[in-house]
Amino acid sequence: MSKDIFVVVEQRGGAIQKVSMELIGEASRLAADLGEEVTAVLLGHNIAGRAEMLIQYGASRVLVIDHPVLEHYTTEPHVKAVTHVIKTYDPNIMLFGATSIGRDMAPRVAGRVHTGLTADCTRLDVEVAKYQEYLRTSTSLSLQPERIDSLDTSDRYLKMTRPAFGGNVMATIVCRKYSPQMATVRPGVMEMPQRDPARKGEVVAVDAGLTMEDRNVTILEVAGSDKKAVDITEAKVIVSGGRGVGGPEGYEPLRALAAELGGEVASSRIGVDSGWIEKNRQVGQTGKTVHPGLYIACGISGAIQHLAGMEDSEFIIAINRDETCPMMKIADLGIVGDLKVIIPKLTEAIKAYKAKQVI
Repeated sequence: MSKDIFVVVEQRGGAIQKVSMELIGEASRLAADLGEEVTAVLLGHNIAGRAEMLIQYGASRVLVIDHPVLEHYTTEPHVKAVTHVIKTYDPNIMLFGATSIGRDMAPRVAGRVHTGLTADCTRLDVEVAKYQEYLRTSTSLSLQPERIDSLDTSDRYLKMTRPAFGGNVMATIVCRKYSPQMATVRPGVMEMPQRDPARKGEVVAVDAGLTMEDRNVTILEVAGSDKKAVDITEAKVIVSGGRGVGGPEGYEPLRALAAELGGEVASSRIGVDSGWIEKNRQVGQTGKTVHPGLYIACGISGAIQHLAGMEDSEFIIAINRDETCPMMKIADLGIVGDLKVIIPKLTEAIKAYKAKQVI
């Protein structure tokens, strides 16, 4: 019988990626609801020393598959190793990060074990009561309470929720007939668990039958980018623009403000779709989920798809001409007016304040 929740850990150069800890935290919450445990699957070369950290973040057991062919990510050996784990241990649920690696590996694994895969999830539930609460508070089904109340409360299958149709609807998918239930989960959407150095668990070395011949490509060189990658999910301060900025030039004042605050510039979907700003700076259901200490929404009305990606920010400032827009309703501080006037004045005020502190 399928049992326990498995998380495929992503590491690059021996460094465990943040999304893996987020998934272990989410798996721990699901496992508590199911009465199961969390197993982390760690693949790489000379990476056994990282297993204890995964236990400290919530894994009860870590399966370590250590082989030279896994030193750098290539599709075939990693897919073979994870497939071996599924066939050997028969997990109930299998989670991957919705990263470039996870999106490459997970569908191939699903194909080999003949199960389904739900990609790019932003929410996972097993308890029907928790799922019903989500439907009541965050979806249009709140207008149809009888449909929510009619759900079978004994249903213990994984309910995998993801954006569909360009983020215009949220779809919940259930895989009842096949196992494991598999999902890729977007980085940044699940809460990071607390690390407990005193936590104990089991580390198991697994032989997946790998050989160097499993790598059907030749790695000539591994080169890092000379351009610093921007990860807005790590930013403590985000200055985000929407339709109200008016065009690509409208982000320049936002960049100046973000620079003074030591933050990053982001955008709602309209900015990306219009070609005003890079895709990796999009916040929302079809972009990234962020949790900064300060989120300044400039000219963003607050469509539900955008709010889903930033509503858990610690402090939200909304700058908008429309005092009745949804963003104003969730903001801790709302400023009604022209952002093209307000942002430069705010930037200059911060500069003046910082200058006084130096003196």
